[in-house]
Amino acid sequence: MLRLRPNCECCNTDLPPDARNARICSFECTFCEACATSKLSGMCPNCGGELVRRPVRPATKLDKYPASTERVFKPQGCAMAS
Repeated sequence: MLRLRPNCECCNTDLPPDARNARICSFECTFCEACATSKLSGMCPNCGGELVRRPVRPATKLDKYPASTERVFKPQGCAMAS
């Protein structure tokens, strides 16, 4: 089950479970759409994988299957994809 991390690793923007601008790779590294497209060119800086839109968990399932509260943030920012 997806962890649904609560923020962008690059800019620390909040990404709640219903965020339609959240992007993830297959390892669930999480970024906002702006960073994923403008800074990372759609590629995860951690693993090199493709960043795709994160699915939205239905609100009715969040009580039983809550989103993660673990924030992953890299204060140095993210490197441009090369």
